[in-house]
Amino acid sequence: MQFNIRGENIEVTPALREYVEKKVAKLKRYFNETPNTDAYVNLKVYNNTQSVEVTIPMTGLLLRAEESHTDMYAAIDLVIEKLERQIRKHKTKVNRRSKQNGGIHEMIANSADATTTVVLDEEEDEFEIVREKRFDLKPMDTEEAILQMDLLGHNFFVYNHAETGTTNVVYKRKDGRYGLISPE
Repeated sequence: MQFNIRGENIEVTPALREYVEKKVAKLKRYFNETPNTDAYVNLKVYNNTQSVEVTIPMTGLLLRAEESHTDMYAAIDLVIEKLERQIRKHKTKVNRRSKQNGGIHEMIANSADATTTVVLDEEEDEFEIVREKRFDLKPMDTEEAILQMDLLGHNFFVYNHAETGTTNVVYKRKDGRYGLISPE
């Protein structure tokens, strides 16, 4: 696993780099073979908040987590815990699907570096839909969609882009700025 560690408004000291590499390397224990991938770690400091964002792209699976804390080392610990939960949840899902389909080798081949061990220490999460909404997607530009989202008090807003005709999503980021998700 290769590490790409960078800092925003913080100097990445050798001690901080070593701590991040040691903690992220612990994720290797969840795989039979060490994933041949890059781990992108972004350390940020804004005011008194220190946040860590880790992204590990793998074949068929994208591990991504972000956590904030007043202490950088505590934020690193929290983000690693979140990544471990994601991995365990993914493995549980793979194991459940393989039991239903009867072919565990086929499921593992289609999944990203999964192992055949069953995770017993985490309860299986069920996705329960508690409410369903239907609405017409109105053509609008991105700025109008952001205004609509803010008027409604939501964290995201789905709309049809007036020029391209594609379905897009605008969302409010944790840092207060906005993001846009659009199809290729």
